[in-house]
Amino acid sequence: QIQIVESGGGMVQAGGSLRLSCAASGRNAWTDAMAWFRQAPGKERELVAAIDYKGGDTAYADSVNGRSTISRDDDRDMAKTTLHLQLHALHPEDPAVYYCAAHASLFLSPDGTTYEYWGQGTQVTVYP
Repeated sequence: QIQIVESGGGMVQAGGSLRLSCAASGRNAWTDAMAWFRQAPGKERELVAAIDYKGGDTAYADSVNGRSTISRDDDRDMAKTTLHLQLHALHPEDPAVYYCAAHASLFLSPDGTTYEYWGQGTQVTVYP
């Protein structure tokens, strides 16, 4: 089992930046690929960014490519992995609940259905 807790959401002015983090603890989280997904009201959940277990391979949705960075810090001694998402130049398409997820595979996946562990989500709101 892996427990995931997100932090860093809130209200951000359009054009501004935010940094989301999530702490994943439990079963060897450092061996899991991880990702950020988001879901806006009335829309389907979509991938924002994903990263493999080493942090060497990343993937981004077209909507955030070039203005976002996903990264991870693994602490094997503490059995804890921290995942980050830096998002710049926020605009009206970005508000959503952002979810951190872990996938029991070394390799990243863009498919949310393959992720076994999810956080509760953190709300991001963009104001003019």
